[in-house]
Amino acid sequence: MIRFDTHPDKYNHWKLSFDGAVATLALDIAEDKGIAPGYKLKLNSYDLGVDIELHDAMNRIRFEHPEVKSVVITSGKTRMFCSGANIYMLGLSTHAWKVNFCKFTNETRNGLEDSSRHSGLKFLAALNGTTAGGGYELALACDEIAMIDDRSSTVSLPEVPLLGVLPGTGGLTRIVDKRKVRRDLADVFCTTAEGVRADRAKEWKLVDHAAKPQQFAEFVKNRALELAKQSDRPGGEGIVLGPLKKSLIDVKIDPASRTAEITVKGPTKEQIQIQRSDSWYPLQLARELDEVILNLRHNHLDVGLWIFKTKGDVKNVLDLDLLLQNQATDWFVRETLGYLRRTFARLDVSSRSMFAVVEPGSCFAGTLAELLYAADRSYMLDAEENCPSIALSALNFGTYPMVNGESRISAHYCGELPELPAGEMLDTQKARKLGLITAAPDDIDWEDEVRIAIEERVALSPDALTGMEASLRFTGRENMLTRVFGRLSAWQNWIFIRPNAVGEQGALKVYGTGSKAKFNWERV
Repeated sequence: MIRFDTHPDKYNHWKLSFDGAVATLALDIAEDKGIAPGYKLKLNSYDLGVDIELHDAMNRIRFEHPEVKSVVITSGKTRMFCSGANIYMLGLSTHAWKVNFCKFTNETRNGLEDSSRHSGLKFLAALNGTTAGGGYELALACDEIAMIDDRSSTVSLPEVPLLGVLPGTGGLTRIVDKRKVRRDLADVFCTTAEGVRADRAKEWKLVDHAAKPQQFAEFVKNRALELAKQSDRPGGEGIVLGPLKKSLIDVKIDPASRTAEITVKGPTKEQIQIQRSDSWYPLQLARELDEVILNLRHNHLDVGLWIFKTKGDVKNVLDLDLLLQNQATDWFVRETLGYLRRTFARLDVSSRSMFAVVEPGSCFAGTLAELLYAADRSYMLDAEENCPSIALSALNFGTYPMVNGESRISAHYCGELPELPAGEMLDTQKARKLGLITAAPDDIDWEDEVRIAIEERVALSPDALTGMEASLRFTGRENMLTRVFGRLSAWQNWIFIRPNAVGEQGALKVYGTGSKAKFNWERV
């Protein structure tokens, strides 16, 4: 069982320190502390456990240290920043482990860019040694990259020449989409196993700054302070993220039907007002939902359908949303909205089918309506008595965008939004007329129709569904992140099961043995 909750006292691989407006995250891998047996994390290489710690560290910077305006990500080792994902770990891992690991890694790096874009937290990668593969991907997620010019350290994406796999989607995509590296130079870079040194890396726009070893530490310090000046984080007293309380979400897993029923409790009146603690309803919701999604993804691979339900008062959710909207500039509220935004975005890229079921007592409104529109389908009871209601709030129209920048309600209508009321209770007939729900069975047909829909869904090919859902969920425009996850779902998924990568003589399998990979030369 993989656990995603941790604490700095338990970190094996990251050292977190603070100096006024600047935080430093130093990667100092403990070789013998891999999350799974069978490999050593040599050369500051990483596995899932390293990224779990990074995810936790980032949330602690966000919530416990509002005084921090810039973060330096560097290495605690000399002459080696990070050699990327541990190759022996990848060679030993199941296909599902590899893909889930890559997805979580990408989401963690996306979170850095999200905080820079929405919360004013700026990031500087200080490459104080050789940087390869996923290590360079981590640097690419930062606002700026500074590299030591010691005539030996290099940056590289060596996956194609060394491993026969795709250069980590996030790395491959960011060098052209984000850093605008010329396409022919990117081609040379991605097929050059030894990488390039600081002078050429700066010339090709692979890094922003280069400094000699004697000046490197001082340069990084001064540059981090300059980045901090770009931040609008206000400072103040942070809140402690204590052990996760699990009281807002109930999960019932049925292995026989391969389904998980996820019921989210709405806020009470008392939980609406801002409480500057980790017990405040929307922050606790974000943390619990994040844990539920990650647990189901990594520990319950056969559970292919997630069924979302809610329980509570629609008006309370709308009142909470109004508070969130009015206080959105408060640093604590802004960070809470960010945590919710990043958590909801995990749903969109999860390779699971999702249904939403709206029953009497449901509270799919505002923030909780994001679950309704993250779902692939929704079923709402059409009852003569005790009919359920749904509602939209202003937050549904852009506060929680998907990774393509579109709201889920816009994606629901493929960008052709009709006139929709915000703050109004909508019964089943109104919701159906507006096209806000998929189906509205009456009391007689309700149980049978929902049951049949569930049974039909779980009987379909999971591979076909993953491909279909990944295509349908992101309507309209593409951007860098939709390409990252599209390539992860399709190309990397495919490459990871090909014998050229994972066969007995595949590049991943023979790496480090002295043997040469044997490829099937067909281009398909």
